[in-house]
Parts: sequence; C-alpha cells; structure tokens
Amino acid sequence: MKFSGKTVLITGSGRGIGRAIAVKFGQEGANVVVNDLHDDDNAKETVRQVEATGAKAIFIPSDISKVENVAGMIANAVEAFGQLNILINNAGVEIRAPFCEVTEQQYDIVMDVNLKGMFFLTQAFVKYLQQANMPGVIVNNSSVHEELPFPNFTVYCASKGGMQMVMRNLAVELGPLNIRINNVAPGAIRTPINASLLSKPELMVPLQNNISLHRLGEPEDVANVIAFLASDEAKYVTGSTYYVDGGLAFHYTEQ
Repeated sequence: MKFSGKTVLITGSGRGIGRAIAVKFGQEGANVVVNDLHDDDNAKETVRQVEATGAKAIFIPSDISKVENVAGMIANAVEAFGQLNILINNAGVEIRAPFCEVTEQQYDIVMDVNLKGMFFLTQAFVKYLQQANMPGVIVNNSSVHEELPFPNFTVYCASKGGMQMVMRNLAVELGPLNIRINNVAPGAIRTPINASLLSKPELMVPLQNNISLHRLGEPEDVANVIAFLASDEAKYVTGSTYYVDGGLAFHYTEQ
C-alpha cells in the first residue's frame, strides 16, 4: 500500500471531498488524522469509514483560521502516531456576494480559512519537518477558481489565487528541504454543499453543458489525484496545479 507506516493530516475532512480523501488514504494504509471544526456526527462518520478500511484514525477538532491553534494540531498528530508525513489543506469556505456588497466580516471569514489557515498550518508542518529532519508532502485542495473568474465570489477567487502563488513559491523555497507541494483544483463536484444545485435541473443543465464530460465529478475523483500527488509515484512533481474538473476550466462561459 502506498502510505503504509505514514501519517496524513486532512483539514476539513468531516464530510464531502475531505471525507473521501481520508478514506482513500486509509485504503492505502496511512494513519489518518481527521480534522474539522466540531466533533459531531459527520466527524465520527469519517473516522468510522477510515477505520473500516483497517487503518487507524483519530479526530482533532480545531479552527484552522486561528493561528494559535495550528501548532497544537501538528503536535497532537505527532503524539498520536509518532510522526506526520503528509498535510492535505482541504478546509475551505465560500460566500456568495456581489463585489459592492461584500462585508469585511465576509472577507475575513473566507480569507482566514482558505488562505491564512492554509499558510500558517503549512508553516507549522514545515517547522516540524525541519526539526525532525524529515521529508514531507503538502497537497492543497484549491479550486478551478484559482484561475477561472467566478462573478459574485471575488473573495473566494482571491483566496484560491493566493493559494496558487503560495504553492508556487513554496515549491521553490522548500524543494531543497525535500518537501514537495502541489495544488489540486476541483471543478463541479457532487458534494453535500451542492445539494440545492443538484435538485434543480434548470441550474444543472447549463452547468453540465459547461463541462466537457457533461457530468459532475465525484469526491473520489479528487481524492484519487490528491493521493497520487502525495505518493512516491509523484516524487518528481512539485509546484503544479492539477485540474480535476471534467474539462470545465477550458469550456466555461458565464451564464
């Protein structure tokens, strides 16, 4: 198995794509650290599904938008499993608002989770790797909107565009430390957050017409690519974004 003896921390893995990532790593033999805001039924179900693969899993509740929390997350993961090898920055939020109606609070919520949280958790992980004199891998679950405009979601796009440039910079800066970093950019994925969209054919049809494969992706489609990038099969891959969007980014017109 690809990750036997290794430990992975996955932020925002209580459900959706994050859960699929956690289960995939469990299937490949990793010790899995599940993270989300609350220790609720969603988090318990992710842990249950990971353990059903035969892997070990723990849950660490934490708000990654609070910088004071991130070092403790790394320390708790290491305490549980002895080491931490892989970080998956998956947690993210989006808020729909026309540009002239965006409030400071909305801006801060999106940027603090999507960009600041990713930045400082990654920093804490890299500090740990340096102290332990270990290689490591970071994969960010970004979005097609790190490149693709998305009217009424300008703050979200700014956060993902920032994630892209952080990734590119760190690929150069961390390469000599044998630490790799890449982004995965999902398009339209069938997750609970899209439940309202999925129930409205008048919205689904034009969306599917914007996707070259004419269907939404599944969380497992994203998880498979993230697992590849985190594995030794991708040991010469760093500084890149991998699109998992069915061709959306190159077949998109705003409706």
